[in-house]
Amino acid sequence: PSPLLSGRAAGRALRPGEPLSGISVQQADFLTLLRQFGIKRTNQSWDETHFGKMGSYYINRTFFFDVHPPLGKMLIGLAGYLSGYDGTFPFQKPGDRYEQHNYIGMRGFCAFLGSCLVPFAYLTVLELSKSLPAALLAAFILIFDTGCITLSQYILLDPILMFFLMAAVLSMVKCNSCADRPFSASWWLWLSLTGVSLAGAMGVKFVGLFVVLLVGLNTVYDLWDLLGNLSLSLVMFGKHLLARVLCLIVLPLALYTAIFAVHFAVLNRSGPGDGFFSSAFQSQLIGNNLHNVSVPEHLAYGSVVTMKNLRMAGGYLHSHWHLYPEGIGARQQQVTAYLHKDLNNLWIIKKHDSDTDLSDPSSPVEFVRHGDIIRLEHKETSRNLHSHQHEAPLTRKHFQVTGYGINGTGDSNDFWRIEVVGRKTGKLIKVLRSQVRLTHVATGCILGSSGKTLPKWGWEQVEVTCTPYLKETPNSLWNFEDHINPKLPNISLDVLKPSFAEILLESHMVMIRGNSGLKPKDNEVTSKPWHWPINYQGLRFSGVNETDYRVYLLGNPVIWWLNLVTIGLYLLITVCTAVALKRGVQLTSELKELSRVVLRAGGQITLGWLLHYLPFFMMGRVLYFHHYFPAMLFSSMLTGITWDAVLKFCAGFLSPSTTARRVYGGGFLALVLLILYSFYLFHPLSYGMIGPMASNPSSPMAGLRWMDSWEF
Repeated sequence: PSPLLSGRAAGRALRPGEPLSGISVQQADFLTLLRQFGIKRTNQSWDETHFGKMGSYYINRTFFFDVHPPLGKMLIGLAGYLSGYDGTFPFQKPGDRYEQHNYIGMRGFCAFLGSCLVPFAYLTVLELSKSLPAALLAAFILIFDTGCITLSQYILLDPILMFFLMAAVLSMVKCNSCADRPFSASWWLWLSLTGVSLAGAMGVKFVGLFVVLLVGLNTVYDLWDLLGNLSLSLVMFGKHLLARVLCLIVLPLALYTAIFAVHFAVLNRSGPGDGFFSSAFQSQLIGNNLHNVSVPEHLAYGSVVTMKNLRMAGGYLHSHWHLYPEGIGARQQQVTAYLHKDLNNLWIIKKHDSDTDLSDPSSPVEFVRHGDIIRLEHKETSRNLHSHQHEAPLTRKHFQVTGYGINGTGDSNDFWRIEVVGRKTGKLIKVLRSQVRLTHVATGCILGSSGKTLPKWGWEQVEVTCTPYLKETPNSLWNFEDHINPKLPNISLDVLKPSFAEILLESHMVMIRGNSGLKPKDNEVTSKPWHWPINYQGLRFSGVNETDYRVYLLGNPVIWWLNLVTIGLYLLITVCTAVALKRGVQLTSELKELSRVVLRAGGQITLGWLLHYLPFFMMGRVLYFHHYFPAMLFSSMLTGITWDAVLKFCAGFLSPSTTARRVYGGGFLALVLLILYSFYLFHPLSYGMIGPMASNPSSPMAGLRWMDSWEF
C-alpha cells in the first residue's frame, strides 16, 4: 500500500514527491518510491541496532554472540554486501542517521520477504479451502495490516522468520494435495521444499521449532492414515516413512548444520562475542589474545592469569572498584563473572603466607601444585579474593565473595585451596587444560558462578558465590586462560583446537542460556501473551516527541479484533458441526463439503495458531509484542476460511440464487471495505507521524487512540 492514502495533517505519512531538506528533487522522488515499498527514512529504528550491526559483523568477519541461530543475520549481511554496504555503520542507538551508508539493500531484502507473506497466505488458503474469496480475504488482511507492514520495512529477523514459516506451511499443504500421486515429481518437490523451509525457520529463530512441530504432527497423522490403508503393502508404507525421514528430518538437519558451518567459517575474527565461548574455541579466532600465541604451560607463583568459569557462558572471574550496596552482605568490593575481555579480569597468584615480590627476575620459579593453598590478588585494585559467611546477593544459601584487603594485605578468609579434577596431590597445574576448583579454607565452600544476573548495582554481570554444597558441576569448575610469566618458557595452543561437533554443541548451549536469561532494558515496553491477540499495547519503533518522525508497531485494530472474534466464531462453528454430524443430521452435498473445509482446513490452521501462541505462556524470558506475529499469520488465514464458510452458509438458506450471490458478495465486500477504511485511518502508524502525540487532545491522531494503552 502506498502513502497516497495519507490524511490528517499532523499525523499523516509523508506525501509522494514531498522534498526532504538537503537532497535534490530527483533523490526525493527516488526516496519516495522506496517509501512506497516500506523502505523509508534514513534513521535506524528499534532492533535495527542489533540485527543491522550483526549484518556488519558478517561483512567484517567479526565474531559475535546472539541468542538466535545465525541464518537471518547471515542473509541480512549478504543483502548488505551485495547492495554495496561496506559494514562501517556503527548501529549504536535508534534514531541515528544512516547518512551516506547504503542501508537500502538490507531493508529492501526484508521488505521483499515480508511481501511474500501475502501470496503464501493466498495460495495456502486457496489450496485448503478451494475458495478464491477466502484466499483473497486472507491476502487483504495481510496487505492492509499496519503491524505486518511495519515489521517488514526494517532490518529485522521477523520478516525472514515468517517467510520461511509460511513457505513451510504452503509446501506442507501442497504436498498433502499430491497425496493421490505419491512419489511423483511434484510430491517430491513439495516434500523437499517443506524440509528446506523448516531448516530456514529453525535457522532464523528457535521459535521456528513450532512450525517443525506443526509439520511433524501433520506427518504423523498422514502416516497413521496410510497405516490403516489395507490396500497399501508394508513395503510401500516403509517407502513413505523413509521418504519423510529423508526430507523432513535428515535434509533439514543437514541444512541447519551447514548454516552453522558457514557461520563459523565466515566469522573467523575476534569480536565482542568471544567471552561467551570456551578458551579452546577462542584460540581459533584471528585477533584473539589466544590465537596463535604461546603461553607458559604450568602455573607458577607470581603469574598474572585470567580464570574462566566452565559453565556455558560462565564468564571470567572479575572485580572492580565498586562495592556491594548497603544491605547486600558485607560492604566490600564486588566480585563477579564478566563475559567480555577486560583488564579487571586479571589476578596475580601469590602464596598464602608470603608477600615476597615474585616478579623479581632473580627469584626462583615456584610452580603451583594440586592441593596448594594460595591467595589471588586482583591486579587492578590489589585486593584479595575473599569469602565469609554472609549471604550471597542472589543465591541466599551460598556465601558472598568479595575483594578485601589493602595492597594485598587481608586476613585468613583470603586463602583458597586449589585442586585439579582427577589429579593427585603435588601435580602441576596446566593452563587451559586443567579443570580446577578453589575451596575456601576457612569455610570449606567452593568458588563458583551461579549464572544469575546481578541488578544494576552489579552492572548486570553474573553473580559469583562460594557454595557450601560440594557438587562437582561446571558452575564450580574453572580453567586458567591468559597466563603471563616472563620467567617461564611458552608452548603453542594449537593442541586445543575443538572439533566442529564440539563447537556446534557449545554454541547451542550458549544460545539457550542466553535466551533464558534475557531481561528487559530500561524503559523498554514488554508485554504478556494475553495482551497480544487483543492488540492491547504496541511497540515504539522510533521517535518519542512531537518533532520526531514516529513509527509505532501496532496491528490494524479492526483486523486484529476481527481475527480474535473469528477464533471464537470458528470454535462455535466447529462444535455445532461436530454435534450435528454426531447426531446424524442430514446435510446437503454443499454443506458436507463446507463442513469438511471448516473441520479439516480450519483445524490445521487453528493448530498452527495454537502452536505459535500457547508456548509463550510457559516461557520465562522477556517477551515482546512482535512475538505474536507468526501466530497472527495463522489467525488471518483462519479468518479468510471461516468468514467464507459463514457467508456461504447464510447464502445457502436464501433463494433464488441471485439473492444468495448478492448476500455472499455483499458480505465479502463489506469486510474488504472495513479493512480498507481501517487501513486509511491507521496507516500513519506504519508510514510515520509528525506532530503532537495522540495522548494530546489537540492531536489529529487523538480520535484514533481507542485504547489508553496505545502510545503513538
